[in-house]
Amino acid sequence: MPELPEVETMRRGIAHVVGSVITELHVPQGTCKPIRIQPDARKMRRQIVGQTITSVGRRGKRVLAVLATGDAIIFEPRMTGLVLLNAPPDEEHVRVAIHLRHSHLATSLESQIIFWDRRGLGSVRVLDPEGQAKELGPHRLGPDALDISVSDLSQRFATSRSPIKVALLDQGRLAGIGNLYASEILFVAQIHPAVSCSDIKAAGWKRLHAAMQFVLTEAIRYEGSTLGDGTYRNALNQQGSYQNHHRVYQKSENQCLVCRRGTVRRITQSQRSTFFCPICQRLRKRA
Repeated sequence: MPELPEVETMRRGIAHVVGSVITELHVPQGTCKPIRIQPDARKMRRQIVGQTITSVGRRGKRVLAVLATGDAIIFEPRMTGLVLLNAPPDEEHVRVAIHLRHSHLATSLESQIIFWDRRGLGSVRVLDPEGQAKELGPHRLGPDALDISVSDLSQRFATSRSPIKVALLDQGRLAGIGNLYASEILFVAQIHPAVSCSDIKAAGWKRLHAAMQFVLTEAIRYEGSTLGDGTYRNALNQQGSYQNHHRVYQKSENQCLVCRRGTVRRITQSQRSTFFCPICQRLRKRA
């Protein structure tokens, strides 16, 4: 957490800053574990202050604010990071505040983009176009899970002997999917999480692709999932609501909502929890 739907919600939440000019960069000095800031605050300030934001994009689980110079501010939330406009959950864990002037609007307004991170695992970096290609290019990150085609999906995964659930978390193959949505997608596709990628037939890849588009789009519509710890928030510091529509994630020992016969089970794969229905997602030799 956050995964593609949450990060896309963050991106959409700050999209209106396009055309704004950066007037100041503030990096609070507190007692919390410092996050990764690259370059350091002084150099970053010289690099971005006075620059206009020309677009706001997303690459996998990262939000990008692209500047007129071609440089981009990369916000990587990782476990507990948030990209906000105002009113952070608390001031203690505000890591970076970028002040803006919206001079492109009818009246000049001021606002800010805040990067908040409770555990300090996220990062804020400024990369030039060459750095963006090196860090975020196709040799490092696979195609976006919302953009990939069925044929590309099967070509990237079909020869792997890894369990499909584990393989879906490989950002080098496919960007954006994490532990939560992998479980939800495989449930909708009726594919057992432990089946080997190489044992999935063509029809299975079509189901998986359709389920991926459906679940991710649905989750974005509900502005992501705010789990029990309450950490995730959208750009306006409001909870997402997709957690109310989870089918299997964190529902072990509950009756399956689809077949009404199976009980949702939890297993561990690569030290991560996986949730599935053994009736809807039977483990077959060939999926």
